[in-house]
Amino acid sequence: MDVPCPQCKKKTPWEDNPWRPFCSERCRLVDLGCWVDEDYRIAGDPAPVTDDESDYNV
Repeated sequence: MDVPCPQCKKKTPWEDNPWRPFCSERCRLVDLGCWVDEDYRIAGDPAPVTDDESDYNV
């Protein structure tokens, strides 16, 4: 079964794919970088900052 890579949309086999669901290690790392850079976000109101958390936002 072939599935589209979530990053580049290239069709890639699902079985025996070490980078599943991505087509390559490069696409896997690009996706990880997007998470690290906070490019992916869930829609909604921002979470309130508590007094304990405000000490970390220097």
